[in-house]
Amino acid sequence: MITSGIEDEDKWLAEGIAGIQHHAFYMHRALDANNLREALKYSAQLLSELRTSRLSPHKYFELYMRAFDELRKLEMFFKEQDRHGCSVADLYELVQHAGNILPRLYLLCTVGSVYIKSKDAPAKDVLKDLVEMCRGVQHPIRGLFLRSYLAQVSRDKLPDIVSECEGDADTIMDAVEFVLQNFIEMNKLWVRMELQGPVRVIEKRNKERNELRDLVGKNLHVLSQIEGIDLEMYKDTVLPRILEQVVNCKDELAQYYLMDCIIQVFPDEYHLQTLETLLGACPQLQPMVDIKTVLSLLMERLSNYAASSPELLPEFLQVEAFAKLSNAIGKVIEAQVDMPVVGAITLYVSLLTFTLRVHPDRLDYVDQVLGACVKKLSGKAKLEDTKATKQVVALLSAPLEKYNDIVTALTLSNYPRVMDHLDDGTNKVMAMVIIQSIMTNNTCISTADKVEVLFELIKGLIKDLDGTPVDELDEEDFKEEQNSVARLIHMLYNDDPEEMLKIICTVRKHIMTGGAKRLPFTVPPLVFSALKLIRRLQGQDGEVDGEEVPATPKKIFQLLNQTVEALSYAQSPELALRLYLQCAEAANDSDLEPVAYECFTQAFLLYEEEVADSKAQVTAIHLVIGTLQRMNVFGVENRDTLTHKATGYSAKLLKKPDQCRAVYACSHLFWVDDQDGIKDGERVLLCLKRSLRIANAAQQMANVARGSSGPITLFVEILNKYLYFFEKGNPQITGAAIQGLIELIKNMQSDTTTPDRASDAFFASALRYIQFQKEKGGAMGELYNTINV
Repeated sequence: MITSGIEDEDKWLAEGIAGIQHHAFYMHRALDANNLREALKYSAQLLSELRTSRLSPHKYFELYMRAFDELRKLEMFFKEQDRHGCSVADLYELVQHAGNILPRLYLLCTVGSVYIKSKDAPAKDVLKDLVEMCRGVQHPIRGLFLRSYLAQVSRDKLPDIVSECEGDADTIMDAVEFVLQNFIEMNKLWVRMELQGPVRVIEKRNKERNELRDLVGKNLHVLSQIEGIDLEMYKDTVLPRILEQVVNCKDELAQYYLMDCIIQVFPDEYHLQTLETLLGACPQLQPMVDIKTVLSLLMERLSNYAASSPELLPEFLQVEAFAKLSNAIGKVIEAQVDMPVVGAITLYVSLLTFTLRVHPDRLDYVDQVLGACVKKLSGKAKLEDTKATKQVVALLSAPLEKYNDIVTALTLSNYPRVMDHLDDGTNKVMAMVIIQSIMTNNTCISTADKVEVLFELIKGLIKDLDGTPVDELDEEDFKEEQNSVARLIHMLYNDDPEEMLKIICTVRKHIMTGGAKRLPFTVPPLVFSALKLIRRLQGQDGEVDGEEVPATPKKIFQLLNQTVEALSYAQSPELALRLYLQCAEAANDSDLEPVAYECFTQAFLLYEEEVADSKAQVTAIHLVIGTLQRMNVFGVENRDTLTHKATGYSAKLLKKPDQCRAVYACSHLFWVDDQDGIKDGERVLLCLKRSLRIANAAQQMANVARGSSGPITLFVEILNKYLYFFEKGNPQITGAAIQGLIELIKNMQSDTTTPDRASDAFFASALRYIQFQKEKGGAMGELYNTINV
């Protein structure tokens, strides 16, 4: 059926074009013969082809253009009076005798164009006559093309201020009146198309109307080109007349298109000065009109206008542009009760964009827009509409992009209230956008109040919202989110210790609600932030009377103890142990022996009760030994207790090689190479001898299990420890002892059936070092002379 209809139209168009060409041939012959009567006869027959109602607008346009080309030739003939011997006034009367109204009016418009150009009659009278007589054609398509032809031929003959035809202020009004009258009649014809034909072809009809809309819109373009129209005339006459027609036509398609045309064709300066009038029409439009796009376009035009010159800002303030736009949007949303949420939010996004570009310093305006959005969203469930959600994200992102400073956004009271209406997934996305903004701009959040607001904004990353279990989240996404939160914590800083402690307490309050899976990411940066503060406060360990206890290391350590303790409950004992050791070092630097001892106690408890994996135990015990070795705050009794624990745990590791290495590492606990450091040579020697026994036992076990004694690596490592303490002047480590150990290793090398190249190279390197020290001479050379390699 559709194919058949298209084929029929093509056939009808071909017939029409053939008819035009046929009559045009005889018209050209009459023109060449200067035969006016024959020329009018064949031109009328040619134009009769435009009387068809069987063509769609697209096909009719092709036919019209063929006729238009011929009319241009006819117009040239009419201008040459000496060829046809008839005055223009008589010609104007003569063409009105054409039999059919459509050819008659086309000819009348053609002659009327020549008539105005001849100045034999006032342009305004001719134009008024033409625009009135064109009412004789009421078929929408034929009428629209006829009036379009009238607009085309009269465009350069309007009696405006720069026209050669007339010249005073009244003529400007005449020109405006003519264009407005033609526009109104064309719009009526265009709207009437909506009422033609059955309802079932409404989609096709709308498509045809869209094809014809530019014919109507050109009138507004012509109006905008009349240079005599100043702001006062536009404000008092032109805009009210246009808007009256727009509102009264009550057609959705026409209202949307014409509002769009008004905004596009007239100057931005006029829009600004007539904002109230223009916006006043918006609530009166039909409910289905896409008014959000129209208003968004208007605000974009005004924003660009404001950005073009800073000197224009007073004009915006004078006309109260923001207040008028905000009020108009509120009225439109109120009038269009069926407007979807996404439409309302889109309007607020456009208004916010306008505000940020025109009034960036008015944060109260920005907050007002966000508040209006909250009001629209209040009472509704969290947004599930993807388009609406994207618009809310755009609304929230706009201030961040404009100010490049989250601190500014934190002062907006309605900002978090808008975020509350996002679903959990989008809330996280927005939280990541906020954190990314802070990182990109290197923003420092410096007060506890701002931190409170910030963490309220990003709560979707910090804790489970609405009971969503964290196990359902994608592992990679979860890690990225939590690492972002961890980086954020490092951006919180204040030079004032009191305020910094408040920030730490605020952060702790929020992250402790995150659950076992989040704490391993968020607790460490908080701990290090607190330790940094402690090192700034070293020496302030006293108690101060008063209601509010100031920030002191002791107070912060109490907070840290509770914080790290939560990690042990979150199945992260190894991380908790590391953090306790970090706290112990800070306590050592602050000369707080009880705190340092408590940290080691907690670390040992975790080691005993929670660290079960053998590899984790090895790592943990070496961390403990290394940290304890650097401690100088402990008295003799506390240090002995802790070193005894460390050596005891070292000897109880699962694997013999691990035992050996941990035990010889403990030797450093008894020999600290500082001015006031402990130097207990006997206990160093005991550790080294114990490690030798363990290494020997490891060799024997390897011999039983694999039939070979295994590598000598452990013995060479112990030899290196002997050499270290020998050089440090430990009287218990003698050259004879080192000589005996070297001989022992050489014997083991000769006894092994499967030499190990790595171990042999390791031993050879140790021997070369001894030889190097002997040859170097001096006090160290004399010391090494007792050893033979």
